[in-house]
Amino acid sequence: MKDQRISEFEFISLMASLMALSALSIDALLPGLDEIGKAIGTVDPRENQFLITIIVLGLGIGQLISGALSDSIGRKPTMYIGCVIFAMASIICVSAFSLEVMIMGRLLQGIGLSAPANVSMAIIRDKYSGNHMAKIMSYITVIFILTPVIAPTFGKVLLDNFGWESIFYSQLIFGLFVTIWFWQRQQETLKRENRKKINWELYTNGVKEFFKHPEAIIYTIIAGLISGPFLAYMSASQQIFSKQYDLEDVYSYIFSGLALGIGIATFLNGTLVVKYGMQRMVTIPMIVLLGISTTYVVLFGAELNPDSTIFILFLAFILFSMGFIFGNLNALAMQPIGHIAGIGASIVSFISTTISVSIAALIGRFINLTALPIFIGFSVCVAISLVMMLIATSALSSVKRRVWLED
Repeated sequence: MKDQRISEFEFISLMASLMALSALSIDALLPGLDEIGKAIGTVDPRENQFLITIIVLGLGIGQLISGALSDSIGRKPTMYIGCVIFAMASIICVSAFSLEVMIMGRLLQGIGLSAPANVSMAIIRDKYSGNHMAKIMSYITVIFILTPVIAPTFGKVLLDNFGWESIFYSQLIFGLFVTIWFWQRQQETLKRENRKKINWELYTNGVKEFFKHPEAIIYTIIAGLISGPFLAYMSASQQIFSKQYDLEDVYSYIFSGLALGIGIATFLNGTLVVKYGMQRMVTIPMIVLLGISTTYVVLFGAELNPDSTIFILFLAFILFSMGFIFGNLNALAMQPIGHIAGIGASIVSFISTTISVSIAALIGRFINLTALPIFIGFSVCVAISLVMMLIATSALSSVKRRVWLED
């Protein structure tokens, strides 16, 4: 279906904006975690980390709902439902008087934001396929990766001039703008004859099919393992740079610079993965990641923290490596279950997110006077992941060899 009302440039901008909503809701809040903590009465700064991890959990839970809903009632109604939930959740966050209420608001924000994230991908699949879809996705990704670069500085400006509540209000305004834009310019892309009835069997059959594919299971678990320490860094970065390194004034700029490294790696991956393949573009960065994180643990395991320049340099290499890993892992997990892409993507997202949030929460408990637990987390999780990949590769080779002999 070719939309006659919207140009390709506008379509790319709109889809990137839908995806950017979730990144803005996470990254723009980072500079304000301390102030929010004071406002809701949290004593331990480690508790503020939950405001980041819980919205990610909400995104994972919401994928199970919005994915099936989008295939049943259509893309546009699902988008509207998600945006209403997000708006209500944002109001809860602004008026929160305790950590528990704020956590509930952030969880609901994540559930609401899963709709624009899911709907944007579904619309892209509806409208395009093959190489054209890959080209559209690469353009969207380039725009999308600018969000974590800009968002912390944007949040810092709002925090300094208008208070932490203004960060939530800005998300509401941007969400309203994107929703109106979507309503006015984007047509429904799911034809009525292609809609599926929501029932419990949709999920149970999807789960059964997912667990028939060991490769999908292994790469989903690996995605969760690798994302865990990264999420721990995300949620604790403000505490580390502000409290441990006394760099509160420049924190947003440091975070943005490090996020830019992820963006550059993601952009480069789009070219390199075509030449070398997903498997290699996951394995090599993971080996590099293991080497960097283990080196940090060995060199600085006996002290609280190294000099800030050394710390930032190690982080830069780690996050640059992560830029190659993220998209490829999800693609490898989805590769065997392309025939159930909708519910399959929801299952992969839910399982990997649940694992990553659990790991991030565990690591976050130990981040008080030192950032060392993050590097230990990377070392352990990447080592386990590489062993799992080796097992998966060996098992897959055995299956192919057996099929070849039978033929």
